[in-house]
Amino acid sequence: MNFLARSARAVRPVRMVRSYATEAAATGLRLTFAVPHQVLYKDASVAQVNIAAVSGDMGILASHVSSIEELRPGVVEVIEGAATKKFFVSGGFATMNPDSTLNINAVEAFPVEEFSPEAIRNNLAEAHRLVNSGATEEEKLAAKIEVEVLESLQAAVNAK
Repeated sequence: MNFLARSARAVRPVRMVRSYATEAAATGLRLTFAVPHQVLYKDASVAQVNIAAVSGDMGILASHVSSIEELRPGVVEVIEGAATKKFFVSGGFATMNPDSTLNINAVEAFPVEEFSPEAIRNNLAEAHRLVNSGATEEEKLAAKIEVEVLESLQAAVNAK
């Protein structure tokens, strides 16, 4: 008998089992959420986390497919059960692991309720003024990035 024939008989079929979000919710999602200067959540059991990813907004439950997502400026919403906390992040990464742990590393993260709508409007007006002014290309590019972040922040604050 040749090698391939012997190997084919030695291989056992793999049994694929699909689990559903309702089953996974019983085991829970474990969240670690950190910024460079502090840890906001450390291996905390939460019901769901909603993120603003470059590939699109998504909700993450326990047993979510493993993935690495780049975060865009937007809201990370942590649903702890009855309580919900919203943080505005300027960017970062979210890594979902096969063991139902989610790691979020953000550049900055602040509770949405700490932002003043008036201050956002004023800063946004100034950033738009810089984009349309006779500033250098480098200053205009920085102002365009500021406009993008401030518009996302404004949408987050208005939605709270």
